[in-house]
Amino acid sequence: MTSSYLSIPMPSGYNPLIVESNWYDWWEASGFFRPIEDSSKGTFVIIAPPPNVTGQLHLGHALTLSIQDGLIRWARMSGLRTLYVPGLDHAGISTQSVVEKRIWKNEGKRRMEFTREDFVKRIWEWKDEYAARINAQFRRLGGSFDWERSAFSLDDARYKAVIHHFCKLYDEKIIYRANRLVNWCVHLNTTLSTLEVDQKELAGRTFLSVPGYDPKEKFEFGVLTEFAYQIENSDERIIVATTRPETMLGDTGIAVHPDDPRYKHLHGKFAVHPFVDRRLPIITDAKSVDMEFGTGAVKMTPGHDYNDYETGKRNGLEILNVLNDDGTFNSLVGEKFKGMKRFHARKAVVEALKEKGLFVSTKDNPMKVPVCSKSGDIIEPLLKPQWWVNCSELAQRAVERTDAKEFTITPKSSEKEWYNWMATIQDWCISRQLWWGHRCPAYFVKLEGEEDADSSREDLWIVAETEEEAQKKAAEKFPGKKFVLEQDEDVLDTWFSSGLWPFSTLGWPEDSQDMKDFYPTAILVTGWDILFFWVARMVMLGIHHTGKVPFNEVFCHAMIRDAHGRKMSKTLGNVINPIDLIEGCSLEELHAQLRVGNLDAAEISKAEAGQKKDYPNGIPQCGTDAMRFTLCAYTSNNRDINLDVLKVEGYRKFCNKLFNATKFAMLKFEDGFVPEASENLSGSESLVERWILHRLNETCAAVDTEIRERNFMAVTGHIYNYWLYELCDVYIEAIKPITDPSAPAAARRSAQNTLYTALDSGLRLMHPFMPYVTEELWQRLPRRKGDTTPSIMVSKYPTFEESRRDSQAEKDFDAVFTSVKSIRSLAATYNLRTNIQAFLEPSSSEVAELFEREAPIISTLVKGSQSIQIVKDKNAIPSGCATESISSDITAHLLVRGLIDFDQEITKAEKKITLTNMNVERLEKQMNAPDYETKIREDVRNANAEKMRDLNAELETLRQSIENFKLLKG
Repeated sequence: MTSSYLSIPMPSGYNPLIVESNWYDWWEASGFFRPIEDSSKGTFVIIAPPPNVTGQLHLGHALTLSIQDGLIRWARMSGLRTLYVPGLDHAGISTQSVVEKRIWKNEGKRRMEFTREDFVKRIWEWKDEYAARINAQFRRLGGSFDWERSAFSLDDARYKAVIHHFCKLYDEKIIYRANRLVNWCVHLNTTLSTLEVDQKELAGRTFLSVPGYDPKEKFEFGVLTEFAYQIENSDERIIVATTRPETMLGDTGIAVHPDDPRYKHLHGKFAVHPFVDRRLPIITDAKSVDMEFGTGAVKMTPGHDYNDYETGKRNGLEILNVLNDDGTFNSLVGEKFKGMKRFHARKAVVEALKEKGLFVSTKDNPMKVPVCSKSGDIIEPLLKPQWWVNCSELAQRAVERTDAKEFTITPKSSEKEWYNWMATIQDWCISRQLWWGHRCPAYFVKLEGEEDADSSREDLWIVAETEEEAQKKAAEKFPGKKFVLEQDEDVLDTWFSSGLWPFSTLGWPEDSQDMKDFYPTAILVTGWDILFFWVARMVMLGIHHTGKVPFNEVFCHAMIRDAHGRKMSKTLGNVINPIDLIEGCSLEELHAQLRVGNLDAAEISKAEAGQKKDYPNGIPQCGTDAMRFTLCAYTSNNRDINLDVLKVEGYRKFCNKLFNATKFAMLKFEDGFVPEASENLSGSESLVERWILHRLNETCAAVDTEIRERNFMAVTGHIYNYWLYELCDVYIEAIKPITDPSAPAAARRSAQNTLYTALDSGLRLMHPFMPYVTEELWQRLPRRKGDTTPSIMVSKYPTFEESRRDSQAEKDFDAVFTSVKSIRSLAATYNLRTNIQAFLEPSSSEVAELFEREAPIISTLVKGSQSIQIVKDKNAIPSGCATESISSDITAHLLVRGLIDFDQEITKAEKKITLTNMNVERLEKQMNAPDYETKIREDVRNANAEKMRDLNAELETLRQSIENFKLLKG
């Protein structure tokens, strides 16, 4: 930062927008974000989880960044070679979907009205716009990224890595092509992985809206429909049941248990489909049929049900796909239902069964309905030839590395879920029927004369990194034959590319210097909700491709919810843009933001109502530092954070306290003040100086422990307490007389040096969590002789030093400060604000010496103090004093003659005596218990003895106080 800026006087008050506008560009231009050449202390690397380019950052991203950047800044200041890599993810389904919605809303056009090339061009335009927004947000949040290494999952380097990745896994027979059931989202017209499907719990009969239908139209779910199939050449019927009546159009069999006596006479016979010319074999299958459940007969739809698919394969049933990709029925179901949408067919099938007399009944049925997590559509199992990843061996190796403690997962609850998921992992469908993404590097060979060959035939597919290579492979595989290559239209699942992120960002598959220097990384910070979507894939693929787990640690932070515990949702109006929390935002501006997105009128109205209820006065301006500190202060092992904006505002006030206290403290440094070259103690420090330096040292120890344990709630708590309750409330107040120009020069110089150390170290402790205000204040501090450190972010992080531990100073000053709190308490009790006259009665000459030496500090810390006297003789204490036993060593007396109602005070004291006697009796009972001396630890016995002494001293004081009041009363 230029000296001209620092020569401007500090503002009269803290304004986060002013403070935070001055530093980021300078940090970046100065190269502070780039890794240093080398460090004997090792490296610390974080590859940031890439946000989707679907929109702007939300508070979940801000939480992740606050933790990551806090760790990076801490590691950088600790002398490690740090690297923090930013990037963005193309988010195939989500981005394509949001662009389709925008085009439809603004232009009334569908995707299929564009060529693939033109539509993808429109998405790139979206990406460029929102990438700029997101990166600007990252900068506002203070992320100390090495921007020169910024990556995008669809940039050239990452694209080549993904294509290589696919080809390598295919050559290793880990990727294969198969015609299997997939999770099909009709609304998005693409396959989804199991992890992208939510299971909606229904207690029974429920009417739901379905995307792609009239919003006013509701369809019945949570109902079990029973109907009958006619047995071929017989009057007999067999009754089956289903929650999806429309799927009976794809039935190809009926299964019964082989031991069920009701159906033994039907083994090997056929039922007749009522709507199409199809015979349904009656098969026996003990694995899929429970003869005690329902009728004991199960309809089989192998082409549209996962369990039926497996049963159908075991028993050789015909597997039919009766649905088109758009959710309408195809010609295999007959003219009556052909072209009908699936949930319209649900109603029509039931009516048709009734007409034929085959309908039996319906009844409520608790169930789970599979729902697309992206669109809310009801998922349809559909038979499709797709590309799959065999995950069994990959998962096994990941479990072995987890068992070997090659990396850790925090918290433990997430580790347990990790093991459970890995044990039940399924093969992963990676084909997506989209235009936005990495196009599958697979080419179908259309041989001359076999142009109509089925695309599910894997022998007709060539996988290669380029079309030229594919041509060569095809020519070698089909020598002398003419052919045409057609590249697969599908793209790859976004998570297939994201799984490479920790190493593709460092140059893999090339043998890059970054891979040598920075891989594996130190830690992955992410939400627990994508532990399997993303983390598991990175671990599996990292081990497979590089031989190493991609990070040493996984820290799963909580999900951010609103103050009411609700999930953040645009339609609820409770989604908060971090920039709005930083800069402040009026209610009208919040409403206006809703109209920019893709919400319809009804959703906007609902969201506006939510915003008006939660933020009637808008969102207050809090600043980046307050937001970051709050998010870290919320972070413990909980799975959810109920974020209250008022708490962020509270930490904004703390920033103001920090700013003003430092500004005030700096007034204690005369012009030209240069602190001592070393932080080491001179030996002439006063008790309060020794105490604050000891507390600083202990805070350093606690922060170091907790930051290594990733307990950010405790880290921020320790730093907050040091600044607010020790440095500001005690030390800065206590040294006001010592730093006065009239004070002795040696004492003043010592107090100034201690103040400098306390401020300097305190700002450095705080910096990782409040980067802007700490840089602003630190830059305005004077420098030790020879210190040319250009920025707080590259200064040394304070650490605990055993030689600076001063337990005696802590004990002595705690006794002194306890007396201060006691006098304050007495004064507050009697509503005394000025002319406070206190008398401290020590129990020994040693205690008296301590308090006589520290009486000026006590007087300074007791606001409104007129005098503080240390009295060794009780007779020297004037009558008319209120008394409080501080400990067995010291008693406080406050002169109150003429200011109180003595009868009322006597009654108060008598009630206290009653309560204290009860505490004495309870403690005596414990101490008189059999085997107390042998069963109870010595430290507990000593503590109890000390407590008994204090209680007895308190009783004596209360009795004396009553006597004093009686004497005063006359």
